[in-house]
Amino acid sequence: MINHQKFILFALFAALSISGCKDDPKRHLQLAQWYSQKGLVDEAILEYREVTRLLPTDVKTLSREDYALLAKAHYSLALMYTKKDWWDYALKEAETCFELLPTREHYDMVTLLRKRINFQSAES
Repeated sequence: MINHQKFILFALFAALSISGCKDDPKRHLQLAQWYSQKGLVDEAILEYREVTRLLPTDVKTLSREDYALLAKAHYSLALMYTKKDWWDYALKEAETCFELLPTREHYDMVTLLRKRINFQSAES
């Protein structure tokens, strides 16, 4: 009974979220974060990618809020890709995030991913 209720709540939340965030990157980011918290990695990846698709490719035109939103989406994508062992994709997203917002945290992620990929290559 409890699992059935959880499924209904999930389906209702997903339907409302999708209908309410058609072209709103902020809503897609919120939905992606919710999916991530629930362990729904594939769904989270799709939503984070939608954020990056919806925001303009010319970052000069972005507001400060959208700029931070874009960096967060790339950072989160990197994390999601590591959960799937997609190290090259994770590194690409981390590098994009660092280019957008060169913080210590983003630099550390790029460095760790490069080490992980080099370690994996050395094992092969």
